[in-house]
Amino acid sequence: MDEIASVKQRFSIIGNSPALLEAIGRAVKVAPIDLSVLVTGESGSGKEFFPKIIHAYGARKHKKYIAVNCGAIPEGTIDSELFGHEKGSFTGAISTRKGYFEEADGGTIFLDEVAELPLTTQARLLRVLETGEFLKVGSSVVQKTDIRIVAATNVNLLKAVEKGKFREDLYYRLSTVVINVPSLHDRGDDVVLLARKFAADFAEKYVMPSITFSEDSQRAMLLYRWPGNVRQLKNVVEQLALFNAGEEIDRHTLLSLLPMDYSDNASLVPTSSDHKYEAEREMLWQLIYGLRTEIQELNRKVEAMTTAEAPLLKPEKVHSLIKYEPEPSRENGVATDPEPIVSPLELAEKETIMAALKRNNGNKKATAEELNISQRTLYRKIHEFGIGEY
Repeated sequence: MDEIASVKQRFSIIGNSPALLEAIGRAVKVAPIDLSVLVTGESGSGKEFFPKIIHAYGARKHKKYIAVNCGAIPEGTIDSELFGHEKGSFTGAISTRKGYFEEADGGTIFLDEVAELPLTTQARLLRVLETGEFLKVGSSVVQKTDIRIVAATNVNLLKAVEKGKFREDLYYRLSTVVINVPSLHDRGDDVVLLARKFAADFAEKYVMPSITFSEDSQRAMLLYRWPGNVRQLKNVVEQLALFNAGEEIDRHTLLSLLPMDYSDNASLVPTSSDHKYEAEREMLWQLIYGLRTEIQELNRKVEAMTTAEAPLLKPEKVHSLIKYEPEPSRENGVATDPEPIVSPLELAEKETIMAALKRNNGNKKATAEELNISQRTLYRKIHEFGIGEY
C-alpha cells in the first residue's frame, strides 16, 4: 500500500476506490516484467497514467517513452509514422524518416486507441511483437527494434475480433496482461475528491476564490453517470470555477452544466426512453432522509417528555410512543397475528427490485449488478418481500 500511495503522489492520482487501487497495483507489479500490457477503460477515465507508471517503474525507465494516439493519425500515413519511410517512397517523402519504433528503441511505446489501427498496420505491429522486426515504408531492409508496447482502448476488442475489425492473434499478443481502469461513476466518493481537487487547482490557476460544493450537489455528483468520466468532471468544474468563483455550488447550478436530460429535472429522473436506476436510488435516499428526520424529531419530543415527566412516564410508555405494536386480533376466540406493517422505505425497495428484475427479464445476476448488491442479498430480499414469478 505504501508503494501505491507513492505512485499516486508521484503521478497526482486522486482517489481511494478499491478498483482504482487494484489497477495501480497491477501496473506496479507488471512494470519490472518485460511484457506487453493492454489497458482498458472508458474514454476519459485516465488510462494514460498507467503506461507512464509501467515505464517509470520498469527497467526501461531511463530510455525513451513515446505516446502515440492511433486514432488521430490518418490511415494513409500511420505506417510511416510508426515505422518510418524511405526518401521517395510516396508523394511528399522528400527525405528518409525514422518512425516511432526506431526512435523508441530500448524504451516504451504507448499505443492509445489501438483499436483504430488499420488491419494492414495491425499485421506490421504483430511482426514487431513476435520478432522485433519491421520494414520502413518503401524499404526492403529488415530492421530490429527492442521496445515494450503498452496499448490502450475504450473498445471491446473481443467484439472487434468477432466483427473482423481487429486481428485475434494481435489481441492475444497485446493482452498478455490486462489492466482495467474503472469509470468515474464506479469509483464512488472519488468523484467528490476529484471535484474538490480540480476546484482548488483552478482557483490557483486563475487567481480566484475557490468554489465549494453543497451536500445536495455532491449527492448529485454521485448519482450522475459521468459519460465523459474524469475529463468531463474537470471540464464542468473549470466552468464553475470561472463563472461562480467563491460560491457554494448547489445542485441546480451543477445540473445546469450536465449535457443530459437531467439538466431540467431537479429530481434526477431520466426520460422513459433512457431508463437508468439512478432515479430509484435517489428516491430511496430521499425516503431514508425523510424517515431519519422524522425519527430525530420524534426522539427529541420523547426526550423532552421524559425530562418533564420523569416520575410519571414509565419505560414501557416511552417505548409505545416510538413503536406501535398492534394487539393480536381474534377469530372465534383464537388469537391471530396482525398484518405486517410495511414501511414506505421497504415498499420503495421492493418496487425498485421488482422493476430491476423486470428490466433484466428475471436474471438475478444482471439485476444484482444493476442494483450494486450481491446475489445473496438479492435472493434474501426477494424472499423477505415475497416477490414471485422470478
